[in-house]
Amino acid sequence: MQFTKTDNGLQMSHQGELLLIEPWGKNAFRVRATRYPQFTGENWALDEEVPQSGRQAEVEINETEHTAQITNGRLMITINPNGVLRFFKDGKQFLQEYHRNYDGTVSKESICLKFVGRHYQPIIGGHYGLTVRFESNDGEQFFGMGQYQQPYLDLKGCTLELAQRNSQVSIPFAVSSLGYGFLWNHPGVGTATFGKNYTEWKADATKEMDYWITVADRPAELVQNYTEVVGRAPMLPDGLLGLWQCKLRYRTQEEVLGVAREYKRLGIKLDVIIIDFFHWTRQGDWHFDPVYWPDPKAMCDELHAMGTKVVVSVWPNVDRKSEHFQEMLDLGLLIRTEHGSMQTYDYQGDCISIDVTNPKAQEYLWKTCKKNYADLGIDMFWLDNSEPDFGVYDYSNYRYYLGTGLEVSNLYPKMLAKTFYDGLKADGKEKDICHLIRCGWVGSQKYGTLLWSGDINSTFESLRDQVAAGLNMGLAGIPWWNTDIGGFMTDDVDDPAFHELLIRWFEYAVFTPILRMHGDRGPHNIDPLSDLEWGGGYLFTGHSNELWSYGEEVFAILKENLERRWELKPYLESLMRETSETGAPLLRTMFYEFPQEAECWKLEDQYMFGAKYLVAPILEAGQRERRVYLPQGKWIDTHNRKQELAGGRWITAEAPLEYIPVFERVM
Repeated sequence: MQFTKTDNGLQMSHQGELLLIEPWGKNAFRVRATRYPQFTGENWALDEEVPQSGRQAEVEINETEHTAQITNGRLMITINPNGVLRFFKDGKQFLQEYHRNYDGTVSKESICLKFVGRHYQPIIGGHYGLTVRFESNDGEQFFGMGQYQQPYLDLKGCTLELAQRNSQVSIPFAVSSLGYGFLWNHPGVGTATFGKNYTEWKADATKEMDYWITVADRPAELVQNYTEVVGRAPMLPDGLLGLWQCKLRYRTQEEVLGVAREYKRLGIKLDVIIIDFFHWTRQGDWHFDPVYWPDPKAMCDELHAMGTKVVVSVWPNVDRKSEHFQEMLDLGLLIRTEHGSMQTYDYQGDCISIDVTNPKAQEYLWKTCKKNYADLGIDMFWLDNSEPDFGVYDYSNYRYYLGTGLEVSNLYPKMLAKTFYDGLKADGKEKDICHLIRCGWVGSQKYGTLLWSGDINSTFESLRDQVAAGLNMGLAGIPWWNTDIGGFMTDDVDDPAFHELLIRWFEYAVFTPILRMHGDRGPHNIDPLSDLEWGGGYLFTGHSNELWSYGEEVFAILKENLERRWELKPYLESLMRETSETGAPLLRTMFYEFPQEAECWKLEDQYMFGAKYLVAPILEAGQRERRVYLPQGKWIDTHNRKQELAGGRWITAEAPLEYIPVFERVM
């Protein structure tokens, strides 16, 4: 065992392993370990400049006892003679590595299991499969980690895949009820298990262990410490807090203009309209099909004159028949497969995805999109298919190769967003950046990314899942988040049961960061515009999805709730300003605002929208009232403002079809 005090931390060398602990922000440490002679030098998510006050630590080394400790503010880490790490907040232990081996075991449990806290499994080619384990704590709760399609807000007992999928977003930062936050600073595929017996983090392929840990008294402080070192969202551009309109696919220029003109005729301000997939000729062409979009510049000019921003979908896939394929292949800008056919995506074409971890590929993609979109006045992009499944649905790191290495699968959507962020910033449009994207990773928020929850089902069960997903995304540092109102997949647009779901979803979405109509509305009985098997006309589309598309009763309720959204605009702007300054999410768990109340740590189906509004969405068909917990203090029912309600108790709130229970906190 050899300890060394470095310029900025504590280093240990023991049995072929190199361990480095460095102060990294307020009451925080970065912990790295490797079996290579030195570290890779990659910072991954920890790429923000840390203030000097957060880079100072006290180090004590006891050469006689072969122990050491390092302290940064309220957080201390100790190392015993066998390299086992223990973690202390204000002198009280809250975490330690799970080590069950003969020498150096801290636990009084069995010592003959030969488990170590940091286990490296060699892989042919030079990487390791890495497993890191910590002791569990009875009664501990975990939150954050991004977006998983499940109703569980508390993640204790869950195993989470650290990988991007359609509707799944891995942001591996966990907030513990014991007052610490933990970031797994590795963008490769793996798993996280918050078990009853131990907590386990696994990387399928890596060269080093890398995590970051911080302590604080309140969850809000943990999120603030975390976003200080990984980055915060910029201020949201103006004019995006009202209604966003979209459906599976607008097929023509006239269809888009017709929708916008009808909103204008009805006196409804339309902030954004989205032109989704296959408005192009082939994937990888990245331009409008001139047959169905003969004058996109004129279209954009008319929409902008109405005060409506245009978002256009960009897929990172390149069809072999695309006009750009051969050039991109020759320049080495595409994903490389391990063996066999060069195909990484097979939807509506034999495609290979662009390798946006390659700076030259980023430059090529942006240059093309700038010429064909941005120069038309379009400065917002829908970066769809950003999860790197590439059509194979096999997340082994060896199925494809990215330019920066094997272990960066989860970094792909972040680099895709950075491509457009850097391009628009270079064009002087930094204040206008907002990208709609399906996946992301730690720090994606600083590139102006608005994540949405993917192609989710049109069911009340799925709506329930989105409530938990949005809250955990906020704790993981992603404040700009939204869902497809009504879910993505509907079988029958005329079904009264779907109308009820759509209304309840819209009422919930009013109290989320972005209000966006979208979905694939069945039945799928609309004929293509073309007999060809390619181009912007041949592919199927969905039924209408505008506010008026579901009958007068539904329209009246949606419009009334939209008006409520407009009334919230000054408040929403203040929340966006707060998140850009502190990292605070807009969607907040009840314990985020009321950590001192034990009941608030149990609540999973109500939340705070900022610090002011308590929102209790309706998550079951036919439900017309629900129980709501009002925390300590005074509250006002926003639908009946006659009297104040005392908190610290459960109430039964009315929930007619026209609105959901919302309570204003008397500050």
